[in-house]
This record gives sequence, structure tokens and C-alpha cells, in this order.
Amino acid sequence: MAENKRDYYEVLGVKKDASAEEIKKAYRKSAMKYHPDRNPGDKEAEEKFKELGEAYEVLSDNDKRSKYDQFGFAGVDPNFGGGGAGFDGFGGFGGFGGFGDIFSEVFGGGSSRRSQNAPRRGEDIGVRLEITFEEAAFGADKELTYYRIENCGKCNGSGSDDGVIETCSQCRGTGQVRVTQNMMGMAFQSTSTCPSCSGRGKIVKNPCSQCRGKGKVRKSRTVRAKVPAGINHGQSFRLSGEGCVGSNGGPSGDVLVEVAIRRHPIFERQGMEVLCEVPITFTQAALGGKIMVPTLDGKVDFDIPEGTQTGKEFILPGKGIPQVGNPKRRGNHRFFVVVETPTKLSKEQKELLKKLDKSWEEKSNPKGKKFFDMLKDLFD
Repeated sequence: MAENKRDYYEVLGVKKDASAEEIKKAYRKSAMKYHPDRNPGDKEAEEKFKELGEAYEVLSDNDKRSKYDQFGFAGVDPNFGGGGAGFDGFGGFGGFGGFGDIFSEVFGGGSSRRSQNAPRRGEDIGVRLEITFEEAAFGADKELTYYRIENCGKCNGSGSDDGVIETCSQCRGTGQVRVTQNMMGMAFQSTSTCPSCSGRGKIVKNPCSQCRGKGKVRKSRTVRAKVPAGINHGQSFRLSGEGCVGSNGGPSGDVLVEVAIRRHPIFERQGMEVLCEVPITFTQAALGGKIMVPTLDGKVDFDIPEGTQTGKEFILPGKGIPQVGNPKRRGNHRFFVVVETPTKLSKEQKELLKKLDKSWEEKSNPKGKKFFDMLKDLFD
């Protein structure tokens, strides 16, 4: 239960703003004190060692530490509903000799229950794809070229030039060896990566000339990617299994495609809605009439009422951006009219406008009349 746990900072004896180096140093000091090899049969020491390991597992990881600082134990332990790190006794840390680099420094070699020869998933690859406004709205098939790690074609991923691979005699194929080190008059044992085979458990006598015995090469790959309709700028979609090849029979990673949408000369986007401005003439604004409105589906004729003012908003339902995963559902198209004042008038046009201006009645310019009435009340 969370209420029985001590605060991780308290466990390590550091402040909440402690640096990564301070956290590491505090853990090393306490881990040596309570390590089970130094306290055989001491259940209390075992519990404290486990508690230290749990605290360090979280506070040494920036992402987990951030979640812990924000949500407490709920942010890092699935038993409390927060996801993140789960702690399963000593096994959750790979035994007493866990935590990789820390125990390499403290006890002369890190250990891990996970075999070096166990299947491992390949790395994911991030790719940025630039598309048009319309392609983002309606989806598109695009060609992607990127580099990934693949099995060497010459040796089929074995790393051997002649196909001869032997089991390592030092670790007997396990990829790990036991190391004993004397510290402070006591013998400490730990498990470390086999130096002869680098943890592979196998020895390649004649390395492949193409991959130099690694079994993997970096190659260019081109695939077709289907951009989902409705995707927005900065969002990503996944190409499963198109990333780097896995190890020891593990699955390949994925390609994460981040979308960048080029600016459109007319349209802007707000969620699932498309916005634009439509200029109209003074006459169209005064008398009303049919205007042409650009949309993602092409030009649309629209009747505006007489007396339309600049900034007036109109809506075309269902002419916006499709919803991701449900392209039949679309947002609206909203457009705003801008009354354009005529320029470079002829002498005759100016005279006509002056005559028109003199013919206005108060009801023709209600906003103007209201404004000047307020001025009169203000200054009289």
C-alpha cells in the first residue's frame, strides 16, 4: 500500500532538488551498507536494500522522477493506477546485483537476469514528413525514405563469413560470468558481461567482411506510407514493423512519422474547422448578392444578405476537416467577409459617391448615428 511506503527522497536521504550525481552518490553509499552480501540473513537489511533500489530506480530516471514529483507513487507504480515502474520484490531489479552501471562501480560488474541472447525488439525510428493542407485533410499515400538497421545480407545476420559459430568456452554460451571482488575484507560476488564474447555467448572465428562480424548493417529503405485523413500539424502516425530489425529473433521496431503541414495561402485550421476570409465589394455588402467562397471541396456559391458588415461570419456545415478515423464526420467551414474600400477612383466615380453620401438618411448608417450621438453627449 502507498501509505506504508516512505518518500523516495527520504529513503535516499537527499533533498527534492538534488542533482542526479547527488542521488547516485547517496544510493551508492547506502547500497554498500545494506547489500545482502554484507548482511547475510539480515531481513531488515534486505528490506532496506530493496527500498533503496526502488527509490533509485525512480529518481535516477528523469521521466519517472518527473511523474513521481507530480503524482507521487501513483505516477510510477501500476499497483496505484499510475503506470510506469512496477516493483516485484528483488526480482524487479534483476537480483541483488542489478542497476547496471551503479553495481559495476560499486561491486565490480553489473548483473542482469535478462540474458544477452534473449529476443530483443528493434529500435524505433522517427521520420518527419511534410505534406500539404489538403493532404492532411483528406489523407494521402506518400513515399518515405529513411535509414534503418537490417540484418547483413551477406552473412544473413550471423556475423560469420563462413557460417562457423562456436559456443563461448568462458561463459558456456550464457553471455555472463561470475566475478568475485574483495572489498573491506569481504568477498563480493556479482555477474558481469562475458569479456570473451561481449555477452553474445558465441564466438565468430571469421567475421563477415561486410558487417565486420556485427551481423547488422545500416541501409536505406523506401516505403509507402498512408497518411490518415484529418491528421494535424505535429501529430504522428505509426508504421508497425518498419523500424530497425530486432536481435535474437525479436520483432522489428516501428517508424513514427511526424507530420508537418505547409501553410495554405487561403485556409487556416482550428481543430476540425477551416477558416478563411472572403473580400467583397462595397456594393455587394450594401445590396447583398451571390459571392464565390473557396472550400476544400471547391468553389461554393453563397448568397449574402444586404447590409453585410466587415467581419461578419458565415458557416458552411460539413465542409471542414474530417475526423481522424471517421472521415465521414467533418467539421465546418467558417468564412469572414471583408468589405474592400475601392481605390483609384475616377473623377466621375468620386462625384457619384459624393452624391450618394449626401443622400444617406440616418437609418442608413445606424452605427454612425449612434457613435456621433455618444460624442455629442460626451462633449456637450
